[in-house]
Amino acid sequence: MKYHQIDRDLYVKNRAKFTAQMKPNSVAVFNSNDIYPVSADSTLPFAQHRDIFYLSGVDQEESILLLFPDAPYEHLKEILFLKETNEHIAIWEGEKLTKERAFEVSGIKSVIWLQDFHKTLKEIMAYADTIYINTNEHYRAVIETETREARFIKWWKENYPAHKVEKSNPILQRLRSVKESEELDLIQKACDITEKGFRRVLNFVKPGVMEYEIEAEFAHEFLRNRSKGFAYTPIIASGNNANVLHYIENNQQCKAGDLILLDVGAEYANYSSDMTRMVPVSGRFSDRQKEVYNAVLRVKNEATKMLVPGTLWKQY
Repeated sequence: MKYHQIDRDLYVKNRAKFTAQMKPNSVAVFNSNDIYPVSADSTLPFAQHRDIFYLSGVDQEESILLLFPDAPYEHLKEILFLKETNEHIAIWEGEKLTKERAFEVSGIKSVIWLQDFHKTLKEIMAYADTIYINTNEHYRAVIETETREARFIKWWKENYPAHKVEKSNPILQRLRSVKESEELDLIQKACDITEKGFRRVLNFVKPGVMEYEIEAEFAHEFLRNRSKGFAYTPIIASGNNANVLHYIENNQQCKAGDLILLDVGAEYANYSSDMTRMVPVSGRFSDRQKEVYNAVLRVKNEATKMLVPGTLWKQY
């Protein structure tokens, strides 16, 4: 990973918060994301499932986290399952987590190779009454591809139909909405990287520049600061393109007198920043542009005052 290693105590705390909310004699299982294919032997870059990362710090494909706080034996209370690595894999695919390295990252002592997952789970399910499954219940989620998590849930229901089922998602939504100090530092780091990109772009923008050239300047600054890149697809919308709510083509020329809407943010260690700014292509706002800009700014500043504990989203 490009980012500096995160103190494993964060993940120890996160697991403790989650297991404290579990029902007696229950098991929770969390899967990593898949590596998704493009065509032939090419794939999209791997992006870890945020839930298993939140609980373990493991940023690797084909990983499973199992939590069983009431297990009768200590080595079954929390287990990390990883794809077995060797020198051949290290040469062809790069370094993967060893058992020792996985403990350094996660603080989990019991690390088992993935090929023994089903055998281990069978033993554990003999002791447990309930399993927590991890479904994506975000109100805007539209999922057309069967995920690794979904495949596991289908397999589990077929093989252990007599066990009770609970949902991890409501617990994680509550826990993850309140950040630990270490997480705030990581988010601040992502914001700082975004600021560096913005300041770089301010010196770069001028009439005749292409939107994708501005995107490239952000990407360069993000990567050179240990970010994997954009936290989301960037919007670099000049002129009338800014009227498209989620314009992502970024392929037009910036013209004198126009404004550029920038909606970009860097990620850092799987934490995201999000910045929106409006800048004049020629370096100065016209009188009318300044009036509109300040009107929007006044609304934003008043809305910011409402962002205090106790405010409901509907009020905001």
